[in-house]
Amino acid sequence: RLQDEPLLRENPRRFVIFPIQYHDIWQMYKKAEASFWTAEEVDLSKDLQHWESLKQEEKYFISHVLAFFAASDGIVNENLCRAFGLSCIPMRLAFGPGRVLNTRIAFPIFAVLLAASIFWLKKRGLMPGLTFSNELISRDEGLHCDFACLMFRHLVHKPSEARVKQVVADAVAIEQEFLTQALPVNLIGMNCALMKRYIEFVADRLLLELGFSKLFKVENPFDFMENISLEGKTNFFEKRVGEYQKMGVMSKTVDNTFTLDADF
Repeated sequence: RLQDEPLLRENPRRFVIFPIQYHDIWQMYKKAEASFWTAEEVDLSKDLQHWESLKQEEKYFISHVLAFFAASDGIVNENLCRAFGLSCIPMRLAFGPGRVLNTRIAFPIFAVLLAASIFWLKKRGLMPGLTFSNELISRDEGLHCDFACLMFRHLVHKPSEARVKQVVADAVAIEQEFLTQALPVNLIGMNCALMKRYIEFVADRLLLELGFSKLFKVENPFDFMENISLEGKTNFFEKRVGEYQKMGVMSKTVDNTFTLDADF
């Protein structure tokens, strides 16, 4: 069955990326390339003062979440290296190391972090360095998720909807159990019940991206998560925004053509 999968079929005559064979995969790689960032771009100068103003239970919650994701980052990277080692498509291999690199860059900023709890801090105007780094990391993780869904759509022999929903349901149960331990007390605007519901909401959104129907059918309990993309507009010279892309990376080839009669 592996020979039936285009992404796993070995081609002994192809050792280069060009000519592009899968343009959708190539565009996903270019998006990852355009969103490159480093830990030094995050300003943490104000975060210590804000941290000291948090309540003890809030400090416990944030520390618990960050410690978990920081420790698991190495496992994530090892799994990525093993998974992409099976691919025979140069463009997929091109995206793979970039994805690992993106995750490794995030490691000094508490590693992989896709927690609504950090955006909850942003809603309160606290710890701008941490919340900005979370914007960048969340953007990267969203791109990784989109790439995984793209790979799924390229599969010839897809798992059944029942199997996919079982995997998603198991993952939701595990994360909900973790957050029960991470949230020993209810916090203003965020508690165990709302966080559990948000996990189910995200799971349903993932199922839709994979081409299946919703499993939990719940609404987003966190209004501030809906506004994240709208709040990214700011003065570039004051602060880099999370949606920033490196100049020219996503430009079309014709945009980079030299000419003497261009309009200015």
